[in-house]
Amino acid sequence: MTDQTSAESDREWSLDELAEAYAYPAQAADGHWLRGNMVSSLDGAAQHEGRSQPISSDTDMRIFGTLRALADVVVVGAETVRLEGYRPARAREAFAARRAAAGQGPAPAIAVVSASLDLDFSLPLFTSPLVPTLVLTGAAAPADRVAGARTAGAEVLFAGDGAGVDPARAVTALAGRGLRRQLTEGGPRLLGQFIAAGVLDELCLTVSPTLTAGDAQRIAGGPSLAVPARLELAGLLEEAGFLFTRYRRS
Repeated sequence: MTDQTSAESDREWSLDELAEAYAYPAQAADGHWLRGNMVSSLDGAAQHEGRSQPISSDTDMRIFGTLRALADVVVVGAETVRLEGYRPARAREAFAARRAAAGQGPAPAIAVVSASLDLDFSLPLFTSPLVPTLVLTGAAAPADRVAGARTAGAEVLFAGDGAGVDPARAVTALAGRGLRRQLTEGGPRLLGQFIAAGVLDELCLTVSPTLTAGDAQRIAGGPSLAVPARLELAGLLEEAGFLFTRYRRS
């Protein structure tokens, strides 16, 4: 498997093959690379009854794990942390040598984006991660919540002058901590903010062969772009009707 489009349906890819297929570029123009990873049903739903698992698959979860294992940091919105029950990233023996060769720690950090800091700081994500969890917020965030995050062991990074977080400053702040291989798993509102700010470099989208109807969110929300952003297909895999795509900015 290479960066060229490929489709296979009769075999299971090894973790090494997936790691090569989804490797971060050796040189990024800005010194960092932000990729998104999302799943969508055929009719555009990013979740079913509030969770992505019902439209996912075993192979989708293997790719999910591979993308995490390649990243320096996983960036996620506060609402997704609450809905999906986020836990700390774990070290995976299968990727230990690859991470060590790349100068990475044993597992990626989790960076939670939150303006209000309305988070449960007693959760393992904050109290017992393998590497300290980061919280990205604005300078006007409630002081008591900032103190609560720090008391729990999280590192607070300010990436906005007001109550909110500026997506471009968030990406830069993480890169400034040496976290250059960046992955966001949503939710849709956060992904939409990264898209609107023009800082998303790559989208890894699983197209699930399912229909859900209903009014579930799309993979990205928020204000629309004045001009639709056109991406280039960088990779394509197929298994059991699921399409695993990679698109990059031109």
